[in-house]
Amino acid sequence: MAKAPTDADLNALDVTDAEAAEINAISHPLLADPAPDANDDLVQIRSTADGVVFVTINRPQKKNAFDAATIAALHEAFETLHGADHVRVVFLRGAGGTFCAGADLEWMRDAVDWSESDNRDDAMGLARMLKALHDVPALTVALVEGAAMGGGAGLVAACDMAVAVKGAKFAFSEVRLGLIPATIAPYVIEAVGPRAARRLFATAELFDADAARDFGLVDRVLPSADALDGLIAELSAAMRANAPGAVGDAKRLVHHVAGHKLDSGLMDDTARRIARARVSDEGQEGVRAFLDKRKPRWAE
Repeated sequence: MAKAPTDADLNALDVTDAEAAEINAISHPLLADPAPDANDDLVQIRSTADGVVFVTINRPQKKNAFDAATIAALHEAFETLHGADHVRVVFLRGAGGTFCAGADLEWMRDAVDWSESDNRDDAMGLARMLKALHDVPALTVALVEGAAMGGGAGLVAACDMAVAVKGAKFAFSEVRLGLIPATIAPYVIEAVGPRAARRLFATAELFDADAARDFGLVDRVLPSADALDGLIAELSAAMRANAPGAVGDAKRLVHHVAGHKLDSGLMDDTARRIARARVSDEGQEGVRAFLDKRKPRWAE
């Protein structure tokens, strides 16, 4: 049952007072462009020969909270994945058993004295990073352990799919600071719907993995972190059977069709898309392989 966060709840996450402030923090504005001091240590990318990619936020000592350099590194990682044709699935996780605790406390403190113009410019950095994640052509999967708060929960919403370990905690606590979860809102509303988003944004309640599944923020809840390896193997094998170009086109199809009125223009557009797919290299190979009762090239 979802409930308002208490001191006991925060202590259950084994955090200090400063880290608790981070957990209740906002997805605060970020640098408009990748920072020159971004480095690979903050966000690690590991890939396998068969197209499975792991993107790991690597600030475990800070519960993987955001700061400008970390967001810059995430942005660069997601942009890189846009042009990687061999990628089948991207798993996003946090190091050290916590997904992402929101905004870094020191970074928030620095931002207190920014002007509205500075805040607007910086907020575009967060918006661009989330959009880059949202637009990765491969299937993106958030693996949530520990906590996903504020902007961390926004990352979960921006992925195509999310899996949470039992006991994981979530919250959109911006209003407790007199703020709003603006830049993450498009992705959260897409994931949970307007009514649930109004509730979660307005109450700032802390909710668990089961409630996150009920809301639609996550798709599956696993009994423990030990079950993650099996889930990764299962999903990776399933995605290797799918044409990577078609996966990207299918994701773009959903983005285009969602919210559009079903009229002659939409009918014509979808007809053009399937016609283009049928004559594409992947479409030709996939259908011929099916008729010949063999595996298509991308699944061999």
